[in-house]
Amino acid sequence: MTETEDGPDGVLPLAGYTVAVTAARRKEELGALLDRRGARVVYAPAIRIVPLADDTELVAATKQVLTAPVDLVVATTGVGFRGWLEAADAWDLPLVEHLRPARVLARGPKARGAIRGAGLVDAWSPESESSAEVLDHLLSGAEGPLEGRRIAVQLHGDPLPDLVAGLRRTGAEVLTVPVYRWVLPEDVAPVRRLVGSIVAGQVDAVTFTSAPAAASLLQVAEELGSGADLVAAMRDRVMAVAVGAVTAGPLEAAGIPTRQPERARLGALAREVVARLPERDPVLQLSGSTLQVRGTAAVVDGRLVELPPGPIGVLRALARRPGAVVARPELVGCLPGGGDEHAVEMAVTRLRAALGRGVVETVVKRGYRLPV
Repeated sequence: MTETEDGPDGVLPLAGYTVAVTAARRKEELGALLDRRGARVVYAPAIRIVPLADDTELVAATKQVLTAPVDLVVATTGVGFRGWLEAADAWDLPLVEHLRPARVLARGPKARGAIRGAGLVDAWSPESESSAEVLDHLLSGAEGPLEGRRIAVQLHGDPLPDLVAGLRRTGAEVLTVPVYRWVLPEDVAPVRRLVGSIVAGQVDAVTFTSAPAAASLLQVAEELGSGADLVAAMRDRVMAVAVGAVTAGPLEAAGIPTRQPERARLGALAREVVARLPERDPVLQLSGSTLQVRGTAAVVDGRLVELPPGPIGVLRALARRPGAVVARPELVGCLPGGGDEHAVEMAVTRLRAALGRGVVETVVKRGYRLPV
């Protein structure tokens, strides 16, 4: 399937689904990939990047690196490592030449590209693209004894306490280089609204492209007093899709399951959403028709029908147990904001008007069911 093709039934694969984007960088690119597949995209940047190119802290760290030869360098991000070298060049500091004799380790392919782009040689990079594997590699002795050696670690918004402390315990001199840092966005209203939407089940999936964004969403939820509710929603109906294992870390630590593509790329992340959301909602074979219940819509015999919150809530409850009778009092709980049995009857009337009379069947004095 190409990026703009319909699914096999003629309906775009993400039509009827709402997907949130928490990215700060390249959010429009990811949003466009999801939009082309039919998703309603909600933008709620959970972080912003504060560069330190003119910061005295970065100047001081760079000058400290230059005071003596460096044995090992850990480049954690492409944009960060490239920004460090460019800032040093602007200050007329000979950083590239100083690092040339060192063994330069890349945490991932983007960092590797930045190393090569500067004319340096990347010595090694982990398959997992994780700082933990970098630490394991160094502690294994693969780069030789670490005691007494100078190791420069380019930070990427996270102080990487485990990596830095693990190296310092070996007796190495660890020089941390804070190229940029992550902070909450200037306007936190969108991410606060996203927390409310997740808790209310009004989004179907949330995408994450960095661990700080995942941690920030959890932090905002806690500050709003909704931390437990957000975790519960993302364990149930709202799917978390992370670009890779490092990004998924804060979510997994909070007990939130994540889906991840095989390759940590935006295109692969979008394809993971395309693969996982529709498969979560099976296509039901009803008597005489097919039905798939999506986030805000139903697909009936290859026809997408957008539905209001009340009818879609009732339909989703029936679809969880196709063929079984669901009593009206139970269906009341599926109505947003509550209601009564009359409201359930009205929702069923609207479903029949939108989907056809054969989709929802009345079982007299008992309730409703989907005929299978």
